[in-house]
Amino acid sequence: MPDFKRPNALIDTPTHYCPGCTHGIIHRLVAEVIDEMGIEGDTVGICPVGCSVLEYNYFNCDMMQASHGRAPAVATGVKRANPDKFVFTYQGDGDLAAIGTAETVHAAARGENITVIFVNNAIYGMTGGQMAPTTLPGQFTQTTPYGRETSREGFPVRVSEMLATLDGATYIERTMTVDPKSIATTKKAIRKAFEVQKAKKGFSMVEVLSTCPTNWGLTPLKALDWLKENMLPYYPLGVYADKGGNV
Repeated sequence: MPDFKRPNALIDTPTHYCPGCTHGIIHRLVAEVIDEMGIEGDTVGICPVGCSVLEYNYFNCDMMQASHGRAPAVATGVKRANPDKFVFTYQGDGDLAAIGTAETVHAAARGENITVIFVNNAIYGMTGGQMAPTTLPGQFTQTTPYGRETSREGFPVRVSEMLATLDGATYIERTMTVDPKSIATTKKAIRKAFEVQKAKKGFSMVEVLSTCPTNWGLTPLKALDWLKENMLPYYPLGVYADKGGNV
């Protein structure tokens, strides 16, 4: 059995993420894919604003910081100027699905040859647990203390389903990271997204359902159960678009 080692594309440094947060797992999966494809020196990551704003401290590849919500726009510029580089954004639901909605939608509509890693934990994490576009109906947050009321705050945005309707979206899949099987599925999806980019076939996005134990007010283990019981019915897993063929 091979040794379980830190990926070369992941820097050996203490994490700032809260206990039980699955950002660390997702970071590792992205780094493993970069290692396995041998593209560390040809990869550029775009940091968002949010919990993962400091991800440039973790990835051992070129990283750039984008303004809040603008990661897909920055990634578009980087990719068009350097078409042979692998360019990915790594964004939370507040960054991608709120202030960054336009950038995300139009990058997909244009079929930009970039990869988006979208971490959906149904809440604003870094700023204290406010309602996000992905917050579930009835979910308690700092700004919905009695639960999200759809007649007042509207309905959650299902990003994968929305982007899958766009002709420029080549590969869209929603996964999660709550157990070994789902973690393996997520890694396979991330690899597929990078392979779509390698084949120059257009926009790809992997949405990963994640936990936020701190702002959900739950222990890490109970947060995993809450995700399965509450998020999965509203955000079903699966492939929503796959026009890339066998890449």
